[in-house]
Amino acid sequence: QVQLVEFGGGLVQAGGSLRLSCAASEPTFSTYVMAWFRQAPGKEREFVATTTRSGIGAAYADSVKDRFTISRDNAKNTVYLQMNSLKSEDTAVYFCGARMGTSLRRDKSAYQYWGQGTQVTVSS
Repeated sequence: QVQLVEFGGGLVQAGGSLRLSCAASEPTFSTYVMAWFRQAPGKEREFVATTTRSGIGAAYADSVKDRFTISRDNAKNTVYLQMNSLKSEDTAVYFCGARMGTSLRRDKSAYQYWGQGTQVTVSS
């Protein structure tokens, strides 16, 4: 059972930056594909970014491409989401997810483990 805890959310002005972290309890962290999703009030949880087990490969939602960067440090059992040029529409609760397997997946049903989420609010 993987336990995930997100950190780093907060209130930021439009155009600003935030870095989210997600720490995993599992010592075999490097065997999981990791991802970030987000959920705005009244909306479905949507895909943001995912990275391969090594951290070399990544995929992004079109809405965040060229603004957000996902990375991971397997020695620290942590995955990150660097968010730049934030917009008001990025306001949401951000969740990290972990899945067994090797392929990058954008559907939330593919992820077996989730953190509790961290709130990101972008003021315009």
